[in-house]
Amino acid sequence: MPQQRSWPIFSSLPRAVWRYDLAAGLTLAAIAIPEQMATARLAGFPPQIGFFAFLAGSLAFAAFGSNRFLSSGADSTIAPIFAGALALLATRGSPQFMALASFLALLVGGILILGFLLRAGWIADLLSVPVTTGFLAGISIHILISQLPALLGLPSVEGGEFYRVDQMAKHWRDVDPVTVAIGVASLATIVIGEKISPKLPAALVALAGSAFAVRYFDLEARGVAVLGAVSTEFPHPRFPEIAAADIPHIVGLAIIIAVVIMVQTAATSRSFPNEEGRAPDVDRDYLGVGAGCVLAGLVGAFSVDASPPRTAIVTSTGGRSQLSSIFAALVIVALLLFGAALLEHVPNAALAGVLLFIAARIFRLHVMRDIYSKTRGEFALVALTMAAVVALPVQTGVSLSILASLLHGVWTTTRSRLITFARVPGSSVWWPCSTDTAEPCGERLEGVLVAAFQAPLSFLNAYGFQRDLREAIEAEAEKPALVVLEASNIVEIDYTAARILNDAIQDCRAAGADFAIARLESVRAHQALARYGVMRTLGEGRLFRSVDEATRALAPGAAALQIDAPAPLVPRKSRAFKPPSASA
Repeated sequence: MPQQRSWPIFSSLPRAVWRYDLAAGLTLAAIAIPEQMATARLAGFPPQIGFFAFLAGSLAFAAFGSNRFLSSGADSTIAPIFAGALALLATRGSPQFMALASFLALLVGGILILGFLLRAGWIADLLSVPVTTGFLAGISIHILISQLPALLGLPSVEGGEFYRVDQMAKHWRDVDPVTVAIGVASLATIVIGEKISPKLPAALVALAGSAFAVRYFDLEARGVAVLGAVSTEFPHPRFPEIAAADIPHIVGLAIIIAVVIMVQTAATSRSFPNEEGRAPDVDRDYLGVGAGCVLAGLVGAFSVDASPPRTAIVTSTGGRSQLSSIFAALVIVALLLFGAALLEHVPNAALAGVLLFIAARIFRLHVMRDIYSKTRGEFALVALTMAAVVALPVQTGVSLSILASLLHGVWTTTRSRLITFARVPGSSVWWPCSTDTAEPCGERLEGVLVAAFQAPLSFLNAYGFQRDLREAIEAEAEKPALVVLEASNIVEIDYTAARILNDAIQDCRAAGADFAIARLESVRAHQALARYGVMRTLGEGRLFRSVDEATRALAPGAAALQIDAPAPLVPRKSRAFKPPSASA
């Protein structure tokens, strides 16, 4: 039955719950105001553009998204990616730079909407936890290095990460103690407020307090840099001049950012589902975030993304629907219309403190420790991913991170090996022989080899399967008269694997051994065997529900064991394979 679709903003909600959304929306606005300003500066835009990105993301997701709690807007995970990559094409903060970022948002939104149309929610599973952890750690280091000049009162420097650190080290004598004090105090305020309660608008308190200190002590005259006049003019679409040689660079960047957004959107949607026990509609959430990117690009802002921390704020403060995000958007509109002057004296160091807190939060040290304690090999993947994102251009580093995740999955699949089974004494249960304990393997039937392959059979591991099967047959003390393949974990078979499986059956038959398949539970695998002709080679009466059935029917001397033996499975041509009931 197809999943019922309803637009969250128009869901029938009792009037009584609107007050929960109002409270959640006010808290969300207090969190989002400093965060969106800081993220806009991180992206190379004026701070107020972050507000328009939040408005675009929130309104579009409320109209088209599925999750009732998800908050969409400017996000510090993707900002360093496109800011660093576009800085290679235009000067950061220039009209051409901002036009490229807006055009990029349109491309990213289009890819996400295409992902919705193609039901591409599976793309979110392409990045493993170690790779994601290393990627986020690299992004956090980018944020740290980019914000250190503002925190220390030094001029901003463009270039690679190592070059920027080198330039800051050469000018350490120019560090402004007052600016450092403001940044550190802001960061400390946010950290303490977070520890007391995540619901507290600690970042907003930090910005307001630092702005008051700047005004009261006239710190601008002492060299403390501030935001200055904040424009309330509605942004307009910008159309960049793009050289033909730059098109592949921009399209590749759009694909990378779209993949990162898909991963984060899926993670957010799954972490905060609409209902317990009900699978989230990740594909439609792609539509909501994609529409937000398109709207942001049309108003001259930049790509938006789902935010796990802001979404957590909505749920923890009692939000019931996307009205929470709309109320937060209305608060930000009111700030732009009537309170923009309040932002003029916010020091840049305070915004740097906000971003440093975000960087520390996405640097998942506890996850790194857990991975290190359990698997050094995958921890090496964390370290390599982090190093690639930091040392190489951001776009290249992120591309290598995605490639590393895919290669890790491929490598894991190719490591699948054939294992042998033995019967548990006194039962009809066949169980894998363990090489890790000194316990006896179990009962072995004379002339019978039972083997299993615990992974989908594909071109990645089919030749290893063939090699292992030959070695297992050769390792038997007595030449087997029956080979049974326990196939419960073979959920998929591709063309290459089907050909090799077909050859393996013929090899066994040529060597005088019968061949049977037991527990082929996957409908897709069963259809593949029929489609690729393996069932014809296998022959009638060679497909069984269990290993015990196969051995009772086909093992040497099986006639004495067939009194209660069920009949073998009879393949059916229907798409949903249903084995017939057992017969005596």
